Amino acid sequence: MTFGKGIPLDSAAIMSIVLESILYGFSVLMFIGTIWALTYKRHMRDVNRPIAAVAVLLFTLSTAHMVIDIIRTEEGLIQYRDELPGRPDAFFADISRGTFVINNAIVVLQTLLGDGVVIYRCYVVWQAIWVIILPSMLWCGVAVTGGYSIYSFSHTTSTSGHIFSKETQQWISAFSGLTIATNLLSSGLLAYRIWEIERNVANSCTTKITTTSILRVVMDAAILYTIALLCTLITLICSNAGPLVMIELLTPIISIVFYMIIIRIAMGKNHSHILTVRGELMTGSETDRGNLRHYPLKPLQVHISQFTHTDGALVCRNGSQDRPSTGKEVSVEGASCSV
Repeated sequence: MTFGKGIPLDSAAIMSIVLESILYGFSVLMFIGTIWALTYKRHMRDVNRPIAAVAVLLFTLSTAHMVIDIIRTEEGLIQYRDELPGRPDAFFADISRGTFVINNAIVVLQTLLGDGVVIYRCYVVWQAIWVIILPSMLWCGVAVTGGYSIYSFSHTTSTSGHIFSKETQQWISAFSGLTIATNLLSSGLLAYRIWEIERNVANSCTTKITTTSILRVVMDAAILYTIALLCTLITLICSNAGPLVMIELLTPIISIVFYMIIIRIAMGKNHSHILTVRGELMTGSETDRGNLRHYPLKPLQVHISQFTHTDGALVCRNGSQDRPSTGKEVSVEGASCSV
């Protein structure tokens, strides 16, 4: 049976495993960089454990997805190559197989995890519940449509030369559309808040540099993720095998997007700490000089202690004297005592 238009399904499987392997390699390197950024020169109590746990979970899911994808490709091209009437195309067209269903369940879990982290960042930055109400509702919609997509995969059969039934296409389209909306809205709110903070502290050169770079990487990550989802939607409409390739690529892309933000924020914290200390020293010295210029000179009272030694006793007396100020305030005090 010929499955619609587009490249052959066995070619699509090879293409997807090659591209996913390349992206997975990048994600492994970025995962190592993320763990290094979170733990470098820090005690265990200072490590952001929730973010580290999310990074490890994303890495675990992407690794499991890669392993299952290799198993599925091996089964279709070698193990069951001659056992099905349609050869490899028939195997890869059967989206109700367990390997395909599990792989897409991993994609849904990673999507929910990544979007949930972005929504959590919005709450942390805004410190307001009302800001994340709409993104949270969209996130719930992503969970529902993702769950129904997995259910549709497990109960569908390839008919009329098409891999995805009309119902399955609708669920995938709804899932991708809601994911795009959630990602753009959450990233937009986060970027706006960062920009607003930068504008409010525009007099601080250090803060401006740090927040600008973080703002740029947040927007870059959102654009990368959105382009991947848009490509999935477009291939779902225009091609029969295209979605099989794009769905496999979403898992490493989600991990890469998360890692690049964490690495940049961690680098920004370390850089801003050093520059902030220097900036405070510079600002403090300039402020001191400004205070000396703005405050008028006033008479200064200096306390002078007089010491008298008589017959083994040390008597301390205090005296005072008014002198004109020279711009510095000095106080020397003594107290009565006896030995």
